[in-house]
Amino acid sequence: MTNPDLSKTHKLKLFLCGDVMTGRGIDQALPHSVDPVLYESHIKDARDYLWLAEQTNGDIDIPVPYHHIWGDALKVWEENAPDLRIINLETSITTHDEPWPDKGINYRMHPGNVEVLSAAGIDHCSLANNHTMDWGYQGLRETMQTLDQATIKYSGAGNNGHEAGKPSLLETDNRRVHVFSYGSPSSGIPLLWAANKDVPGINLLTGLNKKAIGNIKHQVDLVKDTGDTVVFSIHWGGNWGYTISVKQKEFARRLIDEAGVDVIFGHSSHHPMGIEVYNGKLIIYGAGDFINDYEGIIGHQHYRGELSLMYFPQIDAGNGKLESMKLVPMEMKKFRLNLAEVNDAVWLQKMLNREGEQLGTGMRMDSENSLWMEW
Repeated sequence: MTNPDLSKTHKLKLFLCGDVMTGRGIDQALPHSVDPVLYESHIKDARDYLWLAEQTNGDIDIPVPYHHIWGDALKVWEENAPDLRIINLETSITTHDEPWPDKGINYRMHPGNVEVLSAAGIDHCSLANNHTMDWGYQGLRETMQTLDQATIKYSGAGNNGHEAGKPSLLETDNRRVHVFSYGSPSSGIPLLWAANKDVPGINLLTGLNKKAIGNIKHQVDLVKDTGDTVVFSIHWGGNWGYTISVKQKEFARRLIDEAGVDVIFGHSSHHPMGIEVYNGKLIIYGAGDFINDYEGIIGHQHYRGELSLMYFPQIDAGNGKLESMKLVPMEMKKFRLNLAEVNDAVWLQKMLNREGEQLGTGMRMDSENSLWMEW
């Protein structure tokens, strides 16, 4: 049972980040690797992404240990001590070798490499995205089985519609956090991936409308108790661009006003987007990539896709409102997360200030190049 007194005084600090893409080139650098064959229009071997990274930033001594890709993030986690670490895992974990037909870009990581998630102390993976089923239904089943065996919780996918729609329950020091994961077709999720009564798949959100709000409210009401926090993870929108649609804004705000959601954790964009605090509650519209194998890939350089953010929102567990949020700028180099240099942190600060101006948020930088959100 929830203790009302505890829920009023306890604070909840989360770690959130965008897409963690440990397939393809990253998988080839880890101790266990799947067959590197790819079905992309230009690259047919996943090892080519490893080669591109080395050509850009220098040799990588492979296989890298599991802690390697997290790099400086490990120290940042230690210093900031989040209660829970929640990510969007954008890859299938499987050795199944038959990709989803005609999809083109297919991510997978060897199940033996799941330790890379454990090395980072990941508590929860959102699976409702456009790469979880890249290797078909068998790949999805093996992904879920592998996470189960590693005792890492997940939501947003399941063996049927009921399972796919269920939230995860995470508990820490008398606080309960429910994580709902949804994916929108706007992020590139095929409609055929939707889970239903008898078919495994993704928890697909087919419309940002009143009916969807009502359905989500019903699900939240079933699980949320006094002092609980509800995190709504949603994979939506395109990969590039800062535009947040009117529909996205209206839907996010209605989730807070009508459905009982406390934190909206949006992702899909390959770079961070503007952030909003609405009625005291956090809306991350696009968290940006966190781990990827894009080093050396030409295109969209002005978005600075090599830069990423570690998000540390502190929530009042009694009312779900945001008390503070620290963001730590990072840079991906040699398949490793490194603390961003001051000029790169300033670039992120200016971008977030520019995009946050119309949303009522800004960023100040401290002496360690971390950003603190103001609203």
